[in-house]
Amino acid sequence: MAEIVRMPKMSDTMTEGVVAKWHKKIGDAVKSGDVVAEIETDKATMEFESYQDGILLYQGVEEGKSAPVNGVLAIFGKKGEDYKALLEEEKKNEAIEKKAEAPAAEVKVEKPAPAAPVKKAEAPSIVPSSLTGSATDDRIKASPLAKKLAGEKGIDLSKVLGTGGQGRVVKRDIDWFKPGQFVAGAGSIAAITKESFDEVSVSQMRKTIAKRLGESKFTAPHFYLTMEIDMAQAVSARESINAVTGSKISFNDLVLKAVAIALRQHPKVNSSWLGDRIRTNHHIHIGVAVSVEDGLLVPVVRFADSKTLRTINAEVKAFVQKAKDKKLQPSDWEGNTFTISNLGMFGIDEFTAIINPPDACILAVGGIIEKPVVKNGQVVPGQVMKVTLSCDHRVVDGVAGSEFLRTLKGLLENPVVMLGEAAI
Repeated sequence: MAEIVRMPKMSDTMTEGVVAKWHKKIGDAVKSGDVVAEIETDKATMEFESYQDGILLYQGVEEGKSAPVNGVLAIFGKKGEDYKALLEEEKKNEAIEKKAEAPAAEVKVEKPAPAAPVKKAEAPSIVPSSLTGSATDDRIKASPLAKKLAGEKGIDLSKVLGTGGQGRVVKRDIDWFKPGQFVAGAGSIAAITKESFDEVSVSQMRKTIAKRLGESKFTAPHFYLTMEIDMAQAVSARESINAVTGSKISFNDLVLKAVAIALRQHPKVNSSWLGDRIRTNHHIHIGVAVSVEDGLLVPVVRFADSKTLRTINAEVKAFVQKAKDKKLQPSDWEGNTFTISNLGMFGIDEFTAIINPPDACILAVGGIIEKPVVKNGQVVPGQVMKVTLSCDHRVVDGVAGSEFLRTLKGLLENPVVMLGEAAI
């Protein structure tokens, strides 16, 4: 008997899913466990496996289109089986639900005007000043998705202007590309003499970022504490660790380890607001903000205070790669008790971050800059980093946040305190 397969809820914040790719065509036989489609959620693209045997009779969502959770994804059944009655019943149920949800006083429902068509994407009007690639480069920097799309469309990547980091070609560059418009390294783009713009559909990830961080910003009373940290000893310690162990420990790894130790000493900062109660977490799970093409993901380093620097380094690198490949699983991003956002590698000296629910705090980390500092009454060269702690005032007060930052400052300015042999 024909049966409707519905759009699954594949993450805790998912409200709709986009079918990125169908692996089965209408008429194909499907066995339980077969990958039927790839579904883009608000955080990752995940494989959807069939839980039954049958023939794929109907696809309810086209590739690149979305459907709400529990919407009709597909219909499975026997070969040649009539499934239209199922779809008619589904439409009737939807109509009944809409009627029930409509205001009682409403008599006439006007048909909404059709949405204005999305204008076809045109080339960007701004050329990044950091463009360094050339058409003669042996190795062209491009994201895996951009390479795939370029291959499908027959586009020569050497002809495409990369607008990603360090001139990297990303998906939007392929979408915008028009043959003959630009050749990398050939000089400047012709002057634009008419108004133009581009519009693209909002991705599931960007919708979720807008919703969750909007709720956080406008419901949690944020306040901010900024502190300057002398990183000279941390710089020296990192160089020594990498030289001795052959590792590539980053400053972010050092900050993450120091934060974990500081949280153990200041559990109020490692807390969550739950409406009618405050949860103080005894475990320390630190979320690390990772930028991806469509937005931001926050994979979690669990029990961070008990892990060595090399373990933290390996986990974060693995998470970054999985995030960029859209292979993170729900277990990778759930359960954070504190979050770190680091923009120092982009030349940002100082910034504030929006709290990542359900955390009570997030730490914004700037870059290490060289500037004169006063030590023992003398002006000497210094290496300074600024950090800003965003706090939810419902949970963390100014003194608690300040004490946490003071402990963090002490750990990073005297890293020998936290870097015993077992910590490396």
